[in-house]
Amino acid sequence: MAAELSKTELGTLGETLASNWLVAQGWRQCDRQWHCRWGELDLVMAKGPADSQGQIAFVEVKTRSQGNWDAYGLMAITRTKQAKLWKAAQLYLMKQPQWAEAACRFDVALVACRRDRPPAANPAQRLSLEDGRYLVLQDYIEHAFDATRR
Repeated sequence: MAAELSKTELGTLGETLASNWLVAQGWRQCDRQWHCRWGELDLVMAKGPADSQGQIAFVEVKTRSQGNWDAYGLMAITRTKQAKLWKAAQLYLMKQPQWAEAACRFDVALVACRRDRPPAANPAQRLSLEDGRYLVLQDYIEHAFDATRR
C-alpha cells in the first residue's frame, strides 16, 4: 500500500476531481491555484465566450476526511474567507479584462475522502487514490455566496 498523501496533495487531488467534473458539465478550466495578495483561487472555470454571454465561476474546493467537524469544509468558508475570495476575484478580473462583462459567481465544491468504496454513481464524481482511499464529490454548491454585499 502506498504512503498516505499529505493534506496539500489531497487538496490538489480534490481540485482535480472538481475540475474534471466541471469539464464534464461543459465548463473549461481557465486557472488553477491562482495566487494574489488576497489568497488563492482554487479553480477559475468558464462556460461560453469571454463576453457578456459567458460565465465565469470562482470555485473554492474543500477536501475533508470522514469524521470531520466542519461539514466537509463548508463551515470553513466564513465571511472573512468570502471577502478574500471576492477581492482575489476582482483582481483576477482586472488582470483578465476579457471576462469583465461575463456573469460571475462563487461556487463551492465539497470533496470527501473515504476509506470505503463509494456508490457506483457518476464516475466523474469520484477518484481512486493509490493508498486505497477514494475522493468523492460530496456536494457542489452553485452561487454559494453573493459578493454584492461586500
